[in-house]
Parts: sequence; C-alpha cells; structure tokens
Amino acid sequence: MDESRARELLVAERAEVAQLLRETESAAAIDLKQDDGPGDSADAAQPLAAQADEEAVAERLRERLGAIDRALGRIEAGTYGKSLLSGQPIPPERLEADPAAELTIEEARAQHDG
Repeated sequence: MDESRARELLVAERAEVAQLLRETESAAAIDLKQDDGPGDSADAAQPLAAQADEEAVAERLRERLGAIDRALGRIEAGTYGKSLLSGQPIPPERLEADPAAELTIEEARAQHDG
C-alpha cells in the first residue's frame, strides 16, 4: 500500500478512535457518579456493570490507538508494511483491511492459535 494512502487511513481512523475513547470514558465517568438511591441489589449493580463494560471498551480503544501510533511511526521510519516478527512484507490487501497491521495474516493466526 502506498504510504500516503496508509497515512491518510491511519490519521482518519486515529481521529475516530480518539473520539470514541473520549465518549466511552465520559460515559464510564457518568456511570461511576450515577446513584439511583435505594433499590434492590440488581438495580445497584447495573451502573457498575455498565462501567466495567465501558472500561473494557476503553482499553480496547487505547490498544487500537497504540497500534495506529506505532504504524504511523513505522511510516516515518520507513519500515511500514513489513512484519514486526519476520520482516516479511505484509500483503497490500491486509494493509488495506487493517492499515495498522503489524504481522502477516499467517503470523497473526499462529500467535492467536499458539
């Protein structure tokens, strides 16, 4: 994939993910402050469960931001499009589907299965 196209995709995705992260963190803060007053224990647990879900989503969004930032760094370093594990080229189709990909699909599968 052309580096300018990759940069364009990564910058756009970074903005979107950063916005989603801000919204998720804001929702988690609201859930934390939410106090519905007296009620049964199931009602009291709902804000805590929602906050835990939002924190898990926020963590995944932070991980994605990290992957995007690393990919942008690889563009600047001139190593974009090569596997971090083997140094082999990552196929353009994979980079088009995930511009922040760090491994070939085979390597990613092996890590997931292993």
